[in-house]
Amino acid sequence: MISNFFSKSKPIHYIVVSIILLVVFVLSKLNTFSEGIDIYLISKQTGLFLVCLFSVFVFDFLVTRNSLTKKNSYNIVLYVLFFAMLPQAILNSEIIFANLFVLLALRRLISLRTQKDIKKKLFDASFWIAVATLFYFWSWVFFALIFIALLTYGITDIKNYIIPLIGIATVGVITICYLIIFNVDILDFAHSLFDYSLDYTTLNSKQVIVASTLLLSFGLWALFYYIKNIKSQMKSYRPSFKLIIITAVLALLIVVFAPSKNGSEFIFLFAPLSIIMTNYLEVISENWFKETLLWTIILTPIALLML
Repeated sequence: MISNFFSKSKPIHYIVVSIILLVVFVLSKLNTFSEGIDIYLISKQTGLFLVCLFSVFVFDFLVTRNSLTKKNSYNIVLYVLFFAMLPQAILNSEIIFANLFVLLALRRLISLRTQKDIKKKLFDASFWIAVATLFYFWSWVFFALIFIALLTYGITDIKNYIIPLIGIATVGVITICYLIIFNVDILDFAHSLFDYSLDYTTLNSKQVIVASTLLLSFGLWALFYYIKNIKSQMKSYRPSFKLIIITAVLALLIVVFAPSKNGSEFIFLFAPLSIIMTNYLEVISENWFKETLLWTIILTPIALLML
């Protein structure tokens, strides 16, 4: 049974998850190769796959290091299966990089729980989100998470609220220097970033509709149990669990307002929903229901290929 296989964290799970991600990555990319395959293309796609794979390990690190789930591998298998459900995320290289940097920032913000190296962690988090913004501008939404984290963890020193601005300014200065050196019009560059859309017609495909509906439905159902489960956590860990909910809400805002809607914008929901749903899987006592839920998520991408 697949639920039993991933119920304990084992090294083999990383191999299995890596293979699944590789299969999803290759199948997603095959139809996009209109021209011949050469060494440059293979090198580029290999690098992109490694970025996707690295994001899996970063995600797993922040989960296990901060005890956001129990010691199992449900979180990483769900995270990768969400890529299979919405492979559009893999086709957008910019958003893959942005998601990685957001995960790096989230890792630093969650670790504020220890109340150690606060200024360094705040600078790192703001720096990574600012870098993510360069790849996908709507990543700026996660800047709000920095200040929410400060309030959630009860960090009141006013100096700590200035540090994120320094991190943002650092990336801003580096970016402006780059634009000047390569003779790029700064105003045109800035103008191209500020855009949004409430037009959802581009999402009107069976594949995106089925996948997003399943993703959000399961996520919402699991959220009720997740919120209830927060009360049973140690007091020092509760703010971390609350931050995951806020991360999901901010990711949902990106889905709503993203200027170019093709399904790839759901990628920012993968991490928080994986954590929320893993917590739900951990409390399900009926093995048959847990098994059904996992197999539904596994078989959905296969069924979508036939639509």
